[in-house]
Amino acid sequence: MALSLQQQAKRRAERNRRRLKAVANGRLRLSVYRSDKNISAQIIDDSKGITVASASSLEGGKGSKGSDVAAAAKIGKLIAERAIEKGVTDVVFDRGGYIYHGRVKALAEAAREAGLNF
Repeated sequence: MALSLQQQAKRRAERNRRRLKAVANGRLRLSVYRSDKNISAQIIDDSKGITVASASSLEGGKGSKGSDVAAAAKIGKLIAERAIEKGVTDVVFDRGGYIYHGRVKALAEAAREAGLNF
């Protein structure tokens, strides 16, 4: 029986996450979640099971539109600033099965420019 598109995406994300954990070498994981209207990012310590830093387009309140590339770039810069405050500079980028294009790419590039290494 064929898998639905949602099941395929879930499997792809799980496969990517397992691979990232194997090659992380103790680095924390920068995980991205993208919905139709918003985007969020977390820096996760998988060994302890805690979130070190997070940022979301929902934090802006009314009037901030999280569904465009500019908002994703702001979130990338914000997550990098919060991570550096906590002493984290090296991470592994977990795009969560999303294609590296558009908002996901904008977030990653902004995080790199703000000081995160991945």
